[in-house]
Amino acid sequence: MNVSVRGLFAADAPFFLIAGPCLLEDDALNLRVGEALAALSADLALPVIFKASFDKANRSRADGARGPGLDAGLERLQAVSRATGLPVLTDVHEPAQAAPAAEVCAALQIPAFLCRQTDLIEAAAATGRPVNLKKGQWMAPEEMAGAADKARAAGAAGVAVTERGTFFGYGDLVVDMRAFGRLRDATGAPVVFDGTHAVQRPGRADGASGGDPRHTPTLVRAAAAAGIDGLFLEVHPEPRRAPSDPATMLPLDRLRPLLRDVLAVREALGGARAHAAHAGEVAGV
Repeated sequence: MNVSVRGLFAADAPFFLIAGPCLLEDDALNLRVGEALAALSADLALPVIFKASFDKANRSRADGARGPGLDAGLERLQAVSRATGLPVLTDVHEPAQAAPAAEVCAALQIPAFLCRQTDLIEAAAATGRPVNLKKGQWMAPEEMAGAADKARAAGAAGVAVTERGTFFGYGDLVVDMRAFGRLRDATGAPVVFDGTHAVQRPGRADGASGGDPRHTPTLVRAAAAAGIDGLFLEVHPEPRRAPSDPATMLPLDRLRPLLRDVLAVREALGGARAHAAHAGEVAGV
């Protein structure tokens, strides 16, 4: 489905999906996921952006999987885009990474742990690409207004804000369904729900993040009912064999039925709202 990414990161944009493996792997795996996402996009008339990271710079331990690095990673992202026609998105962790990443990527992403880093946000925005700001797990929705303002002032073509839950005690996250509306009101940006990182349980003693992915479908359907503008899901054909986030990524073969549920929820809510509006008109409300 051909919709510009700039158009997605704007008010009143169509519902969209950001998806892909957590970390870029070899071309065969990346293309397998990308081709599946392109087919879903065509079949469901759903705009899809392929996402994968060239570097996971926030590993708890020095020996954690990092990825192929900037140069090789951008080559792999470009291969996916050329083969599938999908726009691609990746994280940047340092201001110097923004310009080269923008040469390949249709949008850039600021990781949750870095969402207050002014130099990084401004460098990403100065490329003229849309920017997806991931909300920090310790922040109230209203605190993201400053990050969105920084990105717009620095020249971002559009801004989206992604919610993944809030820390509850140690090593657990809770998703407050009120946060989506509060984020939209505070930032004026489309709000995306990260349904896979939302079930993450960081801070295990061995340094790896755990998670409870059985809750992902429930949270995703609930977020759709709460009125999100987009969805972020990390997917993989065999999550347990992935080098990063094996405990939380959604199996690729479960993506299509979950998306059908989400679209059905959105359609039902649209019908319910239209019925309510018509009833109000008839009643003279």
